[in-house]
Amino acid sequence: MHTFRKRQLAGRRFPRLLPALVFGAVTIIAVAVAAQTSPQAPAKDMATDFPDRELVVGTKEAPPFSMKQPDGNWTGISIELWRQIAQDRGLKFRLVEEPSVQSLVEATARGDYDLSVAAITITPERERSVDFSQPFYHTGLGIAVSLTRVSIWREIIRAMTSLGFLQAAGALIGISFLVGALIWLFERRHNEEFGGSAAKGLGASIWWSAEVMTQASTGHRGPRTLAGRALAIIWMVVSIITIAVFTASVTSALTTRQIRGVVNNVDDLPGVRVGALAGSATIGLLDRDRIEHRDFDRVEDGSNMLGSGSIDAFVYDKPLLAWLVAQKFSNAVGVLDVTFEPQSYGIAMPIGSRYRKATDVAVLDAIRSEKWKQTLFSYLGEKR
Repeated sequence: MHTFRKRQLAGRRFPRLLPALVFGAVTIIAVAVAAQTSPQAPAKDMATDFPDRELVVGTKEAPPFSMKQPDGNWTGISIELWRQIAQDRGLKFRLVEEPSVQSLVEATARGDYDLSVAAITITPERERSVDFSQPFYHTGLGIAVSLTRVSIWREIIRAMTSLGFLQAAGALIGISFLVGALIWLFERRHNEEFGGSAAKGLGASIWWSAEVMTQASTGHRGPRTLAGRALAIIWMVVSIITIAVFTASVTSALTTRQIRGVVNNVDDLPGVRVGALAGSATIGLLDRDRIEHRDFDRVEDGSNMLGSGSIDAFVYDKPLLAWLVAQKFSNAVGVLDVTFEPQSYGIAMPIGSRYRKATDVAVLDAIRSEKWKQTLFSYLGEKR
């Protein structure tokens, strides 16, 4: 009886405790869910941070991005960017020079440098051997041309030896031979001027056709049959129009080249003598488009050849090309107002570098700063 009484009292208390139990259970579940879904501060991963030791940074001369002064100090857009990153992160580093971009990339891939900073274009080929940071500058290729007036005789020779000219001249000669052969077939039995042996008759007919085409015929001979005269009338009209159009086209092309120059845009490159920097990303582009090119070890060498008329165009990264021309070749060489093949510059690191994440963040922070805008303006006059 006593036990039954206890059970009865417990049964009466349970409905009163039920809300409290439900509330407690819901609270516990909510806390657990929040703990699982709320972002937690990740533990600091030292592998993504720059080390305390002195970093070895590779570079090469690529004005205005990296320039070595007579006293051995380095300046330039890329150098200023890296110095800003190093200052903000409290990094110690030393710069080591390489003679070319290719050797710089290869040394970085071997692990000779912790990072490499210059004007290193991010390309698929280079991405296979090194890691790149986020791009810090976007540009493209430019074309430098000579400012010296083009020689008219040189352009006449170039025009007369071009594939288009030879094709047009060949077509005219071929039609003239065809008309001559048809005249011979129509006239050989009715006109002694085109009669005789096949060689004699064909020779006279073709000669007459050439005279008509060039309007040099004296009119002392001509076809007598109806078919021959009809063909002669058609050939006279067609040849006059064809020669007039052909002459006008050649004259227009020569005049345009004399006034504007040989190269005015990218489409002109396949038909001219093109120069490029050996080992640069430009080589791959020209090879891809099957544009023949002459390679130079230095941009200055190509610019000198351009000024002397040995080549017609020099293709290279536009900001580097514009800087060099403005500094050393402004009187002889100019850069066209065209940009093609968009490119980006980045900081190179060995594949799997422990500093890549930290470098990405540092680059993104730096290029959003006011100091970066001032750097671009001071070197290139650009406002970004």
